Amino acid sequence: MTVSAFLGNGFDDEPRACAAGSGAFADYDLEARFYDEVFQDDGTPRESCRKLVNSLSRASADELATLQEGVARRFVHEGITFTVLGATRMSEHIIPIDCVPRVLTAAEWDHIDRGLRQRLTAMNLFLRDIYHEGYSLRDGVIPHELVLGCPQYRVEMRGLKVPHDVYVAVCGTDVVRTNDGFAVLEDNLRVPSGVSYMLACRTAIKRAFPRLYRAQGVREIARYPEHLYTTLTSLGSWGRDPRVAVLTPGHYNSAYYEHAFLAGEMGAELVEGRDLVVHDAIVYVRTASGLKRIDVIYRRVDDDFLDPVTFRSDSLLGVPGLFNAYRTGNVVIANAPGTGVADDKAVYSYVPRIIRYFLDEEPILANVETHLCREPDGLAYTLDHLEDLVVKEVGGSGGYGMLVGPHSTAAERETYAARLRADPTNFISQPVLDLSRASCFVDGRLEPRHVDVRPFVLRGREDIHISPGGLCRVALRKGSLVVNSSQGGGCKDLWILRD
Repeated sequence: MTVSAFLGNGFDDEPRACAAGSGAFADYDLEARFYDEVFQDDGTPRESCRKLVNSLSRASADELATLQEGVARRFVHEGITFTVLGATRMSEHIIPIDCVPRVLTAAEWDHIDRGLRQRLTAMNLFLRDIYHEGYSLRDGVIPHELVLGCPQYRVEMRGLKVPHDVYVAVCGTDVVRTNDGFAVLEDNLRVPSGVSYMLACRTAIKRAFPRLYRAQGVREIARYPEHLYTTLTSLGSWGRDPRVAVLTPGHYNSAYYEHAFLAGEMGAELVEGRDLVVHDAIVYVRTASGLKRIDVIYRRVDDDFLDPVTFRSDSLLGVPGLFNAYRTGNVVIANAPGTGVADDKAVYSYVPRIIRYFLDEEPILANVETHLCREPDGLAYTLDHLEDLVVKEVGGSGGYGMLVGPHSTAAERETYAARLRADPTNFISQPVLDLSRASCFVDGRLEPRHVDVRPFVLRGREDIHISPGGLCRVALRKGSLVVNSSQGGGCKDLWILRD
């Protein structure tokens, strides 16, 4: 009998599942300060995880190891990689995958879904406002110097009509859970990545747990590329079949695997800047049979490098004249240039006020308490409590350039404090969160590890689509709170149950 067959049978024929601290979960320790995704405080499995726990408890350590090797091997064979930036060189790695899925109920997902719809709706209204009327700045909803002084604010976008006012068509929002419930850790509105890992995890784990997957009633996510294509093409009015291109910085980019994957799944052109040319404010791709017009660009290149004529003149990644073609209305760019203002970690702290202002609603998903080092009180508090806080650069990503106070040395804190004093506007700080933990197979044992999730939200001409799942990231190092793959994290599948 194969491991998959073993784990796919008999998961529901026992009156009581294995408890934490016994059987296959003998090394599974519960700590009251962490919400556990699998077990309740008394060690019994949560109802949504009972079948999963029963299934895992019937397998031996060797069988679980074989299962883990199988899903990891699939990532190796398909070349599912990410790039780590070192001090002197870049290196490419296979992203680690954990074989145990995380499970959320329909009610839990409905709460997240409604919160993300609300949040993205408000952010698109905010972006339109700051590039047109500026009511939110006039009314003091958010400090005008914070917005207008943001490096991601693009004066070139002032007064420019964005198709259907959709500045953010693709959003990846990081959601965490503590004992207080779900909260948004940060928004990724410029060029969010990770959806290919979400789909790859699902394919691998679905094959590992075929019968359990069906019995659990897991909602499907396989149609994400189709929904992405529909979202992108809905942003224009076409008298013909529109041609979509995925603009990538190239194969040295950390998310190049994803760029190629999505282009292939959508039937879109995978292009670098040198593959495109602008003539009479119309964008074309060079092909073996001549120039072909491009109607929609799903860009995975930052604003600065999109167009050397409009933005950074030394960019070799962009397309000269692209912004003029966009301004003329001859091509759609998603996400729109200038959306990075709403991506800024200092602006993040004002999102609840933005939601109340534009929607007249209370935020469904909470924000994490945030101290702005640009403010004297925020800087003083951060410097006085460095050993207890997580400090981040306002425009940072990937886990780079941040300080995790409890896991830092006195020398590291001293060095970071000097950076804070030298450029306080570039930093924010947040408390160290007691992130929820989920079961993982690590070093031959089932143990809890901290997790978060990045759902992907698509905003088209008329509606919002959220795939019922997300990139579930896991801090594979014991005790670590950093889930980024570039910092030793991995990923696992996320199962959203139908009811």
